[in-house]
Amino acid sequence: MAALQQLSPVFPIGSRINESGNLEIGGCDALELAHEFGTPAYIVAEDDLRARARAFTDAFAARTDDFEVVFASKAFPCTAVMRVFAEEGLGCDVASGGELALALRAGFPGERIHMHGNAKSIDELRAARTAGVRHVVIDNLDEIGRLEQVVEEDGRGLQPVSIRITPGVRGDTHDKISTGQTDSKFGLTDGDVMIAIDRLRASTLLDLDGVHMHIGSQILALAPFREAVEAIADLPKLREVNLGGGLGVAYTREQEPPRIATAVRATTSREERPSATR
Repeated sequence: MAALQQLSPVFPIGSRINESGNLEIGGCDALELAHEFGTPAYIVAEDDLRARARAFTDAFAARTDDFEVVFASKAFPCTAVMRVFAEEGLGCDVASGGELALALRAGFPGERIHMHGNAKSIDELRAARTAGVRHVVIDNLDEIGRLEQVVEEDGRGLQPVSIRITPGVRGDTHDKISTGQTDSKFGLTDGDVMIAIDRLRASTLLDLDGVHMHIGSQILALAPFREAVEAIADLPKLREVNLGGGLGVAYTREQEPPRIATAVRATTSREERPSATR
C-alpha cells in the first residue's frame, strides 16, 4: 500500500513514504505538519509548483520563442503561491480587483497581468489601467464603452485589449465548470465577435491585440482544445491567441491527465504560434 501511495500521481512531485511510514510532502513529514498546524490544513509543495511551471515553459520553448504561460489566479488566489509563479517568469490572469491586488503584491509586474471577467466595474477597470496591465480582456460589447471612458479619463495613451470568444465547444467536464459552449455566460458569440472587432479597430483609445478563450476547467481530453483552436481559424489574424481552459489534473488514481508537452504539441504548430496559454 505504501509503495502505491508513493507512486500515486495525486500527490505532489517528490512525495514519498518516509522511513517512519508517514507521507512526506516537499520534504516535510505530514504527521509532523498536522501536529504543528492542526487539521484540516493545506500543504503546498513549492518544488512541485516550480516543476510544473517549468514544464509548461519548456514545452512552449521547444515550439516557439513567442509565447507566455499564464497562471489563472482563480485556481489558487494565495499570495505565496502566486509569488512562486511570478519568480518563475509566468504571467497572471486576474478576474477582479482583489485578484489584481494579490497579483501585484505577489510581484507580478503590470505588463505580465491580464485582466478578464464578465462583470468588471468601472473601479476595477481603473485599477487595471493604473497597474498598467498587459491586456484588459473584453467580455461583452458594453464593456468596450466603459473601458474607453476609463482610458479617456486618464489620457495615458492606448490600452491593449483582447476579446474573449465563446467558441461553441463543450469540454468533457462538469456542467458547472464548462465555459466554452454557446450558452455560456462568458464571452462573445456569433455576430457579436465581428461587431466587437470592428468597434475596437475603429477605436482611438483601445488597441485590439488578440483573442482569449476558456472552454472549461478540469478537462482531461485534448480534442476540445483542438476544436476551440479550429473554431477561430476564420477570424481576422491577431497577434496573440490566449488558449484558456484548465488542463485537468489527477484527483483520483484512475484519472490520467495528458502530459504537458503532449498538450502543447496538440494545440500548437510551428506555423501558427500562440503567444499565450493558460
